Amino acid sequence: MSALSLAVRDSNTMLRRNLLHARRYPSLTLNLLLTPVMLLLLFVYLFGDVMSAGIGGGPADRSAYIAYLVPGILLMTIGGTVVGTAVSVSNDMTEGVIARFRTMAIHRGSVLVGHVVGSVVQAMASVVLVGAVAVAIGFRSTDATVLEWLAAFGLLVLFALALTWIAVGMGLISLNAEAASNNALPMILLPLLSSAFVPVDAMPGWFQPVAQYQPFTPAIETLRGLLLGSGIGDNGWLAVGWCVGLAVLGYFWSTSRFHRDPR
Repeated sequence: MSALSLAVRDSNTMLRRNLLHARRYPSLTLNLLLTPVMLLLLFVYLFGDVMSAGIGGGPADRSAYIAYLVPGILLMTIGGTVVGTAVSVSNDMTEGVIARFRTMAIHRGSVLVGHVVGSVVQAMASVVLVGAVAVAIGFRSTDATVLEWLAAFGLLVLFALALTWIAVGMGLISLNAEAASNNALPMILLPLLSSAFVPVDAMPGWFQPVAQYQPFTPAIETLRGLLLGSGIGDNGWLAVGWCVGLAVLGYFWSTSRFHRDPR
C-alpha cells in the first residue's frame, strides 16, 4: 500500500474509534447539546416578545426573533460540541492511549485526523438536531435558494473544522479533562458576546468592538444573511478568513504539540 492509502486507512480506523466512543458515552455530547437548546427555548418563549420589539422597534413579533436567533444558536452549538473534542483528546493523552498508538505501525497523523473528522461529524449532527428543534418552534427560511442553503452548510462545516482544530490543540496542552474543559470554555462564551442575541449596534459603545471583532459575529451575520436574505456585506469574507486562519493556526499548533508532547 502507498503512504497515502495507509494514512487514509488508519485515519478511517481512528474515525470509527472516536464515533464509537461518542456512541458509547453520549452523556458529554448530550450535556453540551442541551445548552443551545435550552437557550433557544428560553430566549424564544421567555424573552422573545420583548427582544423582538426592542430589535425591530415595532410591535412584539416572536416569530421574527426566532428567525434572528437561530443562526447564532447553530454556531453556538458547534462551539459547545467541540468542547467535548478537547476533553476527548486530553483523555487520550493523559491515559496513555496516544503513547500506545505511538508504538504501533500506524500513521501518526491519523490519530488527530480521526479526532477532527469525528468532531466535525458530531458537530453537524448536533446542528441538525438543534435546527430541527428550531423548525419545530417556528423557524422558517423560505427565501433562501438552494445555492444559499449549500453556502450556509459549507460555512457551518468550515466553522466546525476551524474550531475543532483549536479544540484539539487545547486538549493537547491540558493536564487533564477538567483543564481541557476549562481551556475550551471560550468556545461557549464567545457566542454570548456576539450578535447572536442582539445586534451589535444595540450594545453599549465601549463593548461593540468586543462583539464585532471576533470570529462568531461575522459568521453569524453571514449565516443570517444566507438563510434570511438580509445583507451580508463584508461579513462573508471576514467569516471565511476567520475560519481559514483558525484552522491553519489550530492545525500547526496541534501537530507541533502532538509530535513533541511526551505524555
